[in-house]
Amino acid sequence: MADFDVLVIGGGTGNNVASAAADAGLETALVEPGPLGGTCLNRGCNPSKMLIQAANAINHVRDAEQFHVDATLDGVDHAAVVDEMDDLLGGIAEDMEARYREKENLTLFKERTEFVDERTVRLGGEAVTAEKVVVAAGSRPIVPPIDGLEDVDYLTSQDALYLRATPESLVILGGGYIAVELGSFFDAMGTDVTIVEMMDSLVHREDGDVAEAFTDIAADRHDVYTGHRVTAVEETGEGYAVHAETETSDETTVEGSEVLVALGRRPNSDTLNLETAGIDVDDRGFVETNEYLQTTAENVWAQGDIAGNALFKHSGDYETRHTVANVVHEESRAIDLSAMPHTIFTEPQMAGVGATEEELTDEDTEYVVGRADYVDSAMGRAKKLDHGFVKVLATPDGEILGAHAIGYEASTLLHEAVLAMRTGVTVDDVAGTIHAHPTLSKVVEAAFRDVSN
Repeated sequence: MADFDVLVIGGGTGNNVASAAADAGLETALVEPGPLGGTCLNRGCNPSKMLIQAANAINHVRDAEQFHVDATLDGVDHAAVVDEMDDLLGGIAEDMEARYREKENLTLFKERTEFVDERTVRLGGEAVTAEKVVVAAGSRPIVPPIDGLEDVDYLTSQDALYLRATPESLVILGGGYIAVELGSFFDAMGTDVTIVEMMDSLVHREDGDVAEAFTDIAADRHDVYTGHRVTAVEETGEGYAVHAETETSDETTVEGSEVLVALGRRPNSDTLNLETAGIDVDDRGFVETNEYLQTTAENVWAQGDIAGNALFKHSGDYETRHTVANVVHEESRAIDLSAMPHTIFTEPQMAGVGATEEELTDEDTEYVVGRADYVDSAMGRAKKLDHGFVKVLATPDGEILGAHAIGYEASTLLHEAVLAMRTGVTVDDVAGTIHAHPTLSKVVEAAFRDVSN
């Protein structure tokens, strides 16, 4: 007889699976060595967005003059910003752990584990079995084998979020969403930021027009080196030197008092001895799952970052609902990850859903484009927004293939397009919907009307 009915490895989105299983009367084990809440609550979405709100406040003060408001920024208490964030989020994690320790049918193991057999893991030095297992062990920052990097005191995204002093200068390795969000934050705080990115633009996975627009904006604020591959990092008398080169072997050296490695994330699958349990991973290390989130091992499911379906908190939450249905309630509920949105909380924000123009071109898909600029809207003029646009991609007969935005509150504006794509609404349906004036949503309407005409 198994020790537990359900065993969940990972206390991020997995904690909700464990809670639901316990509430259903199943003897449940939750394994998490760190604070509950996972990356999002403790090392990612939540702390970064709380810090970015401080950056937004700073930017509003600095921009006040254009509205003929005499405002002065006398200083920023970086430590207070971080301490407030840490106290709030740390308290949430501690309260969650306290509740779970008191929860009936739930046993919390605060340690690392690995598989030693099918549906069997090592806990407390002993083999523990379960009828059903959910692997939700998340991901961690990628630290590539760059010459000299292991010899210096570099920062990861988690380290950067909890710095209590503003660095004088910061060199960021990478130009993806984590890199540019932290770059925007530290720039607002007064840090001299340099970004080094191997691709030809920052946020290169975004639609090309969005990536190009943001790269230009970032280059006006920071030193940006696109098309440069980092070859070495070394310590200097006052900080660190980062060496990089182009495809044509042109070499560049930049210096900073701190170095941040923001080159993506990798799944934690390599820490779990998955092969012993018959759980297959793909060539990138993500656990292979089917549409029901089942792995290649019987009665083992996987969700969240480690499954690699989409490395977002909102996709993890969506998967959690299906895992609860399939594991706890023994349903057969398939996931549907179509119209999966994503957002980047830089200044300005970026957001997207569906295909990019480059993807449609590569697939030889026939499409039409609609676009509207913030500056042409009444609210855009009122807010004095000098950049930003919404772009819509569709088939000639009106099926929405993708939508992308860069600008003020782009993360919010995108969701009209997400809902339309998810429910099969056409371009004409959105274009014909009355949008309140003079909201920024009129920019979305204008983009859909542009592609509809």
